[in-house]
Amino acid sequence: MELDFERCYRAVDSRDQRFDGWFFTAVTSTGIYCRPSCPAMTPKRENVTFFPSAAAAQRAGFRACKRCRPDAAPGSPEWDVRADLVGRAMRLIGDGVVDREGVPGLASRLGYTERHLNRMLTAELGAGPLALARAQRAQTARILIETTDLGLAEIAFASGFGSVRQFNDTIQEVYAQPPSQLRERRPVRTAEAGTINLRLAYRSPLHVPALLDFLEMRALPGVEERSGNTYRRGLVLPHGSATVALTPADRWVSASLRLADVRDLAPAVARCRRLFDLDADPDAVDATLSADVALRASIKTEPGVRVPRAVDGFEMAVRAIVGQQVSVAGARTTLTRMIRAAGGFDGADLVGFPAARAVADLPDAAFGMPAARRDTIRRLAEAVADGKIDLEPGADREESAARLLELPGIGPWTAGYVAMRAIGDPDVFLPTDLAVRRGAAALGLPDTPKALERHAERWRPWRSYALIRLWRAS
Repeated sequence: MELDFERCYRAVDSRDQRFDGWFFTAVTSTGIYCRPSCPAMTPKRENVTFFPSAAAAQRAGFRACKRCRPDAAPGSPEWDVRADLVGRAMRLIGDGVVDREGVPGLASRLGYTERHLNRMLTAELGAGPLALARAQRAQTARILIETTDLGLAEIAFASGFGSVRQFNDTIQEVYAQPPSQLRERRPVRTAEAGTINLRLAYRSPLHVPALLDFLEMRALPGVEERSGNTYRRGLVLPHGSATVALTPADRWVSASLRLADVRDLAPAVARCRRLFDLDADPDAVDATLSADVALRASIKTEPGVRVPRAVDGFEMAVRAIVGQQVSVAGARTTLTRMIRAAGGFDGADLVGFPAARAVADLPDAAFGMPAARRDTIRRLAEAVADGKIDLEPGADREESAARLLELPGIGPWTAGYVAMRAIGDPDVFLPTDLAVRRGAAALGLPDTPKALERHAERWRPWRSYALIRLWRAS
């Protein structure tokens, strides 16, 4: 990743928060690396070097600033948007794949050799997959040290470290203090036992009503709910179930997590960030869309509209199929029946969506829908369970969409909707959608599919965000 020195230094000199996570500033005279917005005195030019990731700065021997905590900055939006190997790898590393399956597992998921993967990541980020995963483990460990009463040995293994010694050495190297000292500095906590509270940083602005209204309208009883400004839902994670409560605040989202296994902290955080689209760059999105006079007023009154994403790609695909040609309320009823038949509601407060294999094995009566649509869901569930269709954050977007379209009963609208919300494609447009056409007409835009699709070309590469605005306008 090329970093222009003058542009980066100007961002540091002005303490511009918009660049937090885009790059990191390392000061050779102190051995510390910071966010661009760090409130400390601006270092001299001759003492500054820039890195594309926190892992690269750590690899070069710099430790995290105790004042601005650069390792906790929002992730670079470039890796969340990009559909290439590096972008896919970063999403999988953030989801904890290296901790669970190692570098061979990551390379296998991406379809490349370990050597080529390491070469690509080092060229783009200045660090290989092991260093990137190590940086994430250090941040996860810090969260657990400062927010829980777990023993330090438990935290070491829960964070993904192979040994307590490796854990101690890494924390000392990254934060310039041992784990015991980090624990002494933790604030007084009022959380109930078993709860982990943390802040998920994002780039302002964030239009909270648009995000929560969208999720509330489609909320499944027993799986998710909205109460005021808080959204809660159940999760199914690699090592067990969990519940999360997300409350947006200024510059961060407060997250309260209850995990069956603390090893799931990193993937839980990754799913929450993905759900609320917290790694987006709203300034870049709104700047492109506001060039269209039809959207300018909407962007001025509602800046920072995000694309509500998904915590489970398979769940989102099933929702899209069930929602074909039925009302939102009707889709909720059908989905609730399916979850109940799969044994999802077992007395827990909130539950996650059933796994693909469980849905594939449901009896016909559990679906409550036409046979053709039921067959589509079954085929999808079997393909996901067998690994033939990948709907997770590291999936190849074009390949996944093509595999979906091969299934009877899935057309371009469904494949596009899944690509946008499940896989995170920022440039999806659905010109045949009735609500989209109504929104376009309300804003004075063409409302026929072909004309609207031609007009939408000017919104690339952020057509998914324009789509959300048209739905709101409808």
